Amino acid sequence: LLVARYQERAYRLAWSILRNAEDARDLSQEAFIRLYQSASSFAGRAKFSTWFYRILVNLCLDHRRKGRGWRLWLRDEPDPDSGESLLDRQPAPFADPVDALGRERTVTKLWVAVDRLAPQQRAAVILQVQEELTTPEIAAVLKCSEATVRVHLHRALRTLKKTMETS
Repeated sequence: LLVARYQERAYRLAWSILRNAEDARDLSQEAFIRLYQSASSFAGRAKFSTWFYRILVNLCLDHRRKGRGWRLWLRDEPDPDSGESLLDRQPAPFADPVDALGRERTVTKLWVAVDRLAPQQRAAVILQVQEELTTPEIAAVLKCSEATVRVHLHRALRTLKKTMETS
């Protein structure tokens, strides 16, 4: 039941940090194993999802620190699982194809910029934007203070704005 409920979100979060489908699959599965092994230590002080994301983020950050997660992925390359590129996955909300193409290019540039953020900043942004976690929940997942989360988000936003303005 837990795997079915969190598997897709776990994979997306791991992939967002690692940018490698195989590593994301492996580490999201490893997070479920660790969760099972440490289930008795869950004290209920935080939401279950926050505790699980903390396990997963720790695994991903440890993996990156070991250097195995440093693979360069171009945003226009297709996702290995679906075969779709980022552009294929984005809706075209405009009737005018020129406007739609411009929006898709902007979204692609934004995700390229997100990819270039420091790992902690990228994790904070993804947890807030993609997973819709609150600042306290992000702080629990990243094991840092709420002020540190706000700093990560502020610096990430500043970097993203600067990148988007210059491109």
